[in-house]
Amino acid sequence: MTASPTRLPTLRRTLLRLVLPLLVVSAAVGSGCVTTGTNPISGNTRAYAYSWAEEEKLGREADQQIQQQYGVYEDEEVRQYVDRVAQDVLAESHMRRSSTPERFRDTDFAFRVLDSPIINAFALPGGYVYVTRGLLAHLNNEAQLAVVLGHEIGHVAGRHASKQAAKKQLMQGVLVGGALAGQMAFGGNVAENVLGVGGQAAQLLSLSYSRDNERESDRLGVEYAARAGYDAAEGAAFFTSLKRRSEQSGQSIPTWQSTHPDPGQREDTIVELARQWDTKIEGPADARNQDAYYGAIDNIVLGPNPRQGFVENDVFYHPELEFRFPVPSGWQTQNQTSQVAMIQPDQEAYVLFRISDADTPEAAAAELAGQQGLTVVERRATQVNGREARRVVAEAQAQQGQTVRVLSYFIAYGDQVYSFQGLASAQQYSTYRPALERPMTGFDALRDPDRLNVQPTRLALRPAPRTAAFRTFVEAEALPDDMSPTDLAIINQLGLDDTVEQGRRLKLPN
Repeated sequence: MTASPTRLPTLRRTLLRLVLPLLVVSAAVGSGCVTTGTNPISGNTRAYAYSWAEEEKLGREADQQIQQQYGVYEDEEVRQYVDRVAQDVLAESHMRRSSTPERFRDTDFAFRVLDSPIINAFALPGGYVYVTRGLLAHLNNEAQLAVVLGHEIGHVAGRHASKQAAKKQLMQGVLVGGALAGQMAFGGNVAENVLGVGGQAAQLLSLSYSRDNERESDRLGVEYAARAGYDAAEGAAFFTSLKRRSEQSGQSIPTWQSTHPDPGQREDTIVELARQWDTKIEGPADARNQDAYYGAIDNIVLGPNPRQGFVENDVFYHPELEFRFPVPSGWQTQNQTSQVAMIQPDQEAYVLFRISDADTPEAAAAELAGQQGLTVVERRATQVNGREARRVVAEAQAQQGQTVRVLSYFIAYGDQVYSFQGLASAQQYSTYRPALERPMTGFDALRDPDRLNVQPTRLALRPAPRTAAFRTFVEAEALPDDMSPTDLAIINQLGLDDTVEQGRRLKLPN
């Protein structure tokens, strides 16, 4: 959860507007209106769910949600660097070729770096491409970045989301969910069912259709990077890192987009595709530009950023916004840009915390009480650690017909109104009420200077002082709690026992 006012109010709708598994409010799935259109890559006409103008509109609307939901990494130099590389690769794509219809050539692409430690990249219809700072930390040079960006541009050029939506006859909301939600999946997301970002159905949908699309994007990524002058074979080393990260986390599904082919298979494919393009294009395709790349990512935030909130000993702390609240013991916590979700291990109860749109606790309570489908059981004024607050208990009908009880607190603090909303079935509400109410009544100011002044770990590029095994440079270091020697080996695309020559720059925590 960040303190930037332009990034906080993403999921700030009242409770029934959240996509929660227990509530009756659900997306209506209908049949999309299939139309015919041109494929920018082949020039052929085929069935799509949407016209190109509609794809651009879908992407534009979803882009705002993505920026607010996940947050944009606020480093202008990194942004400009990624955009420059992306524009060079885009210039060599089918989207900028003279033989491509003008409506495609005139499409403005947006390339964004998301403020997330997750290793990921994805694209939305209409020209919106995203990479995370977590992914940037795991790349070793500009050529690897070019292959990743080329891959995502290939998804847009291939109109893959619209193509599959036509095949499945999905409605607009499911199209967007399938296009983006299945991508943000490295390491698992305990709150996917709570946060309304697509969930299991979208990921299963993606798994069922996108293998061929992913392979096409792999081919295009290599082609576009090679035509831009890059050593596209470098992309294989990144896929090796993905394979190692998958094995380390115990996942059988690849980390970078669950729909992608197995990283181990892709290593050989990438190298062979790059070799083929070396023989097809005029001029060299050997640029790696490691110095420029390392210069861009030096000092990038590495891992979770505690300035945006962190949990320690069952307490959530937010240094930027200067508050704290207890977390129910044993519950999982998911800290997103715009909200914090606390989930009971069996997912029988949830607490969502966010900033309200309302100017006062009373206005927030009134807005909730006025929502269609909610029956207010209790609504009263109260105080939380001396601060004005409102407490509301309401009920709603779940999808399966059971009654869900909703406990909400709206608390005035500083110049904001903070909202807690807890859910459990009516039958289990009395069991979970103490846990639901614990963070709400425990909300208070953060005064501990150590936690107020906590800083994120950043990536530092340091030359190896001697020739030695990589493990010797990290095992004797005091590493952050959430980082192991193996993590750092993967980030550097090295094995722990690989020999590092003196002077080689290493990516290390600072």
